[in-house]
Amino acid sequence: MIPVTKPFLPPIEEYQQYLKDIWSRNWLTNNGPLVNELELKLKDYLSVKHLLFVTNGTIAIQLAIKALGLKGKILTTPFSYVATTSSIVWEGCEPVFVDIDPASCNIDPNKIEAAITSDTVAILATHVYGNPCDVEAIDAIAARRNLKVIYDGAHAFGVTYKGKSIFEYGDISTCSFHATKLFHTVEGGCVVTRDPELLKKIAYLRNFGHDGPDRFAELGINGKNSEFHAAMGLVNLKYVDRIIETRKNLSQHYDRFLDTFQGVKPALTEGTEYNYAYYPVLFHSEQLLLRVVESLNQNWIHPRRYFFPSLEDLPYVHKDFRCAVSDAVSRRALCLPLYDTLTNEEIDMIFRLILRVQNN
Repeated sequence: MIPVTKPFLPPIEEYQQYLKDIWSRNWLTNNGPLVNELELKLKDYLSVKHLLFVTNGTIAIQLAIKALGLKGKILTTPFSYVATTSSIVWEGCEPVFVDIDPASCNIDPNKIEAAITSDTVAILATHVYGNPCDVEAIDAIAARRNLKVIYDGAHAFGVTYKGKSIFEYGDISTCSFHATKLFHTVEGGCVVTRDPELLKKIAYLRNFGHDGPDRFAELGINGKNSEFHAAMGLVNLKYVDRIIETRKNLSQHYDRFLDTFQGVKPALTEGTEYNYAYYPVLFHSEQLLLRVVESLNQNWIHPRRYFFPSLEDLPYVHKDFRCAVSDAVSRRALCLPLYDTLTNEEIDMIFRLILRVQNN
């Protein structure tokens, strides 16, 4: 079987060495030494000022909303994973969808201003597939209209824009370290900010609000992560450059077929150093996509309709209007298999099957 992705696992002996150290210390969670070490190494690798390791990428978004004290309407994209929207609703805010740019699949900054009302408090934009949003336009709108900005960078580990970490934009950026991501800690995520006061607040929020053993500075939750997850991250971080390079080479092998493919890839934002987190394609029609998926599945190949459906279809959001571009893109978008151990021969087979379907 060829799945859409496979988690990278390092040599087990390297992970076991960390486990031995955890056993010897008997310190399993509550901001242990490995969590602190991982945070320091991630700050260095990603070239960011402040970073906190948290339970997962969804909690990261919820902590960001809470830390910024947001109450009201948050402009966001309908073309993202459900956690982007569900986190807004979970925190008692109202998502307002702004349609996407058909080329990049990211939120369209040209449509943001028209969606702003007196109840709008923030913009929550996703770097879809790790492709940077138009951060300069979004940040300029936010500054002009006094809005906060959160970037959902779940897919964007290691991505830079004009030589700068993509996580250095906005008030807060988040990332996911889920097992399916190119860098993972099995489960995990992080919150990044340039503001030391925000960092301090988020540190309280992720640990029940504790300010000492018997003092509480904030209303908090349990957003911490464990030594076992940090250990996986520390081992995997040593391999991430090689993983990205391998995925780049595989993506370039896929690219050889695009001249004969009835569809396109999303356009990469100019100035981006990409991480090759996914290999998305946009078919010319949903009918062709469905026929291709059926053929691939029959041959034990499992791509993913990522993202589908467009998030206006969620049962717990207002359905005042449709985002026509997002709806159309979501029906035609498919992520093809991409992972560290995929081979060029398997890519050849995948695209032979795609071309066989589209040419019949």
